Amino acid sequence: MDIEAFVAALPKAELHVHLVGAASLDTVLELSRRHPERHVPTERAELEQYYEFRDFPHFITVYSAVNKLVTTPEDVRTLLLGLARDLAANNVRYAEVTVSAIAHFPYGVSPEMLSEALVAGRRQALDEHGVELAWIFDVPMPSDHRDGYSTLDYVLDQRPEGTVALGLAGLEAPFPRAGFRAAFQGAIAAGLHSVPHAGETTGPEEIWAALHDLGAERLGHAVSAASDEKLLKHLAETGIPVEVSLTSNLRTRAVPSLAEHPLPRLLDAGVTVTLNTDDPGMFGTTLNHEYLLCHQAFGLGPADLAELARNAARAAFCSEQTRSRLLADIDVVAGHAS
Repeated sequence: MDIEAFVAALPKAELHVHLVGAASLDTVLELSRRHPERHVPTERAELEQYYEFRDFPHFITVYSAVNKLVTTPEDVRTLLLGLARDLAANNVRYAEVTVSAIAHFPYGVSPEMLSEALVAGRRQALDEHGVELAWIFDVPMPSDHRDGYSTLDYVLDQRPEGTVALGLAGLEAPFPRAGFRAAFQGAIAAGLHSVPHAGETTGPEEIWAALHDLGAERLGHAVSAASDEKLLKHLAETGIPVEVSLTSNLRTRAVPSLAEHPLPRLLDAGVTVTLNTDDPGMFGTTLNHEYLLCHQAFGLGPADLAELARNAARAAFCSEQTRSRLLADIDVVAGHAS
């Protein structure tokens, strides 16, 4: 089979995808027309232009505006089912979805409403699209306190079915990773995993902080790791996975060009890499496209791409049954291509 057919057939796990940022243009248009008072564009051409990001802070501003469209449990379900449909179209069998829970509370969605919507949407996603969803609740910057809640308060109080980890996203430079040590210690003590973003728009020192202070088990982005030989060696030796999102890094200007992306450096150093979309609706990408980019830009063949898919399955916080089934299905497709 040709490379496009191979990528389409390859079973996948997605470990780094944000619920709001994943919303397709059609989904965002549905929400913006439902809530015109939020002043997010209601026409496709205007929304596409709205998604032309000047830099990472501008991206955060736009993301926050779209987040304000989520004001009811029905809006949450609209996001979830749109995401499940898009994941299924890319043969994603399992996904860990980052939800900025407390960012929804000021706009009409209570903690209880959010939890109920997530649980109902999770079941519907599996029933209708065959996609198993899990939740990473992230500490969204610039604020982790909304309506009296912190992210950890919400997770420990509600812990909706499918909860697997605490994350940390948003602006990095003004908010050093070490400042969130207590929250991550509390999450780990409660049996949750630690998956902060680090080194997306800052240097390798923030990646080290995520490892040492937050107990990171996977790293979101970590593009600056490529500039630190000691860090690369540490990541390779420990097997701590790096969640790479090529198109995201280009669209937010975290990396100047695809030719300058550190992915080949990470792979050459023996770092465990997983491929992800981050915010596919906002960045105009899909997980299939990310795999194809690795082939087109870096020359990765079917065997290499299959190994990236295996990395994601191995790094997922899923059941062993889900992992074994996913790995077996990847092996079947890879065997047909060899």
